[in-house]
Formats: sequence, C-alpha cells, structure tokens
Amino acid sequence: MNSTPSGQDTPPLIMGILNVTPDSFSDGGRYSETAVAVQHSLAMIDEGADLIDIGGESTRPGSQPVPAEEQERRVIPVILRLRECVPSSTQLSIDTTSARVAEAALDAGADWINDTSAGRDDPAMLALAADRGVPIVLMHRQGMPEAMQQNPSYADVVTEVRDFLAERIEAALAARVAQEQILTDPGIGFGKTHEHNLALMAGLGELVRLGPPVLLGASRKRFLGAICREPDLAALMPATCATTTIGVLAGVKVFRVHDVAGNRQAADVAWSIHAARE
Repeated sequence: MNSTPSGQDTPPLIMGILNVTPDSFSDGGRYSETAVAVQHSLAMIDEGADLIDIGGESTRPGSQPVPAEEQERRVIPVILRLRECVPSSTQLSIDTTSARVAEAALDAGADWINDTSAGRDDPAMLALAADRGVPIVLMHRQGMPEAMQQNPSYADVVTEVRDFLAERIEAALAARVAQEQILTDPGIGFGKTHEHNLALMAGLGELVRLGPPVLLGASRKRFLGAICREPDLAALMPATCATTTIGVLAGVKVFRVHDVAGNRQAADVAWSIHAARE
C-alpha cells in the first residue's frame, strides 16, 4: 500500500516515529532492539498511527553519517517483522537519504521514502521513487546535520524554503516521480533558528499552496522547549499537539510525531472544526 493523502477534504495522517538508533535527539537507544521496536510500533498503531516512519540514522544537529550497511542492519529486521504483524492499512516509511537503504527497505516491505535531503544526498533516490511508484517526502534542510545549526541564515525563511521545495518538486517530476506521490516538509529544526521555526509555523499555509501534501515534523523540537521553558524534550507532548492543531488548520496533511495518542486527538478535533468551518 503506497497512497498519499489527496485533496483538502482528506483527514490528516499521523506518522509515528520509530528511531532504531543509539543517538536520536529524544529517544536514542530506546528502540534499537527489534522486538522492542516492533512492540513500540504496535503500541503507536493502537494509539492511532496511520504510518510508522523507521530510521536507522540520526539526523539530529551534530550527528554524523551512518554507513548504508549499518542502517540496513538496524532497520531491515524491523521492517520485515512489522510487515508480518501490522494491519494492511498501516503504511511503513523508511527515513533515509541513501537510495541503497531505501531500496532494501522497499524490498523488505516499506511503502514510503522519507528523505531529509530531498533527493540531494543521493542522486539515485528520485529515480528509485519513480521506478517503484512510491510516495517520497522531500524535506528542506540547510547544510548537513553535523553543522546545520551553526549560524543558519535566511533573508526570508518562508520564501526560501518555499522556493527550494518548488525546485525539488520539479526535480522529482523530471525524474518521473508521479505528482500524486510527492510530499514536502519544511524541515523544522533542520538548519533553522528559533525565529526561523516560528516563521515557518506561521507560514505553513504558503507552503501548502505549493500543491503537494505537506508533512510537518515539529515533535519535541527544541524551539518548543524554549517557548515552554521545558528542558526535558520528552515532556513536550502538549506543545507538539499545539503545532499539530495549527498545522491541520493550515492544511498540513501528515504529522510526524513521537507521542501518537495526544496528537491523534489534536488532529481529529482540529480536523472536525476545520470541516465544520468549510
């Protein structure tokens, strides 16, 4: 199954985050064992996740690249096991910038590609998505993860992110990715300051107007902790729910979150209000 949300009359999807890594910013090391990762995924599905996004390489600020073979060692057993036991309606996404890893994940049963480089880190990625006919998320990122938070700079962050995403949409179409299989992501926290993140949240509607469904990944991000004066990122579920509510009302269609239950409720309530208004 590899469909994307289509049209503004489609309810938003919740994508549960599964980091099969030792060093992710919020939950590194918690789900590095296959059995534990599968158990957590099933719990997220029970809480209302429509998709599970599985990553074997941390992209937190300061992180270092992980070789493709190590990513595969981490994620492939999890994907194989999940494909055996999750409902057929639940889609699996591979979070990687490596076409080799993405291809192995698709072969194991993944349905989507989530590429934080928007197909720039590996020139084979867009062609892979086209050949396999799967959805691909194209995310904006300024710089590489190891240095992206070292003085990120924009003249107008919303305009520049919008223009970048428009260019990557064209690149994907040129690689023969079907238009209905393209999603975009503004990349909250990926080469952005506190002020940049706030501006992007306020300008989500402008990004939605590009056309492809927008995915928002603001879950437990440090700018939320700064606003709430909360250093414990795991305590930012209510703050994340606020961004989900804002996103639904702006037209965002997919929310990548750690805390599924609360964000499922926030999305459903916001969607019901949005539908009543329309």
